[in-house]
Amino acid sequence: MTTANPTPQETDERLTRLEIQLAYAEDLLDTLNTLVAQQQDQIGLLLREVGQLRRQREDDAPGSFRSLRDELPPHY
Repeated sequence: MTTANPTPQETDERLTRLEIQLAYAEDLLDTLNTLVAQQQDQIGLLLREVGQLRRQREDDAPGSFRSLRDELPPHY
């Protein structure tokens, strides 16, 4: 492979290896794109849920005072 003029067989082997690497890279890229799309959907869902929880909390007690004692776990 280090010769200045590779033989046609060496060139074909190198081309085949490069095509195999390209196929693996394309498969990996497709897999990663799918994963990123799924994660984006999950992020969107979580953002909507957080928004709903904030609105629910605001609706439940829009100005009531909460003592720090109310925040303590029940085992205290």
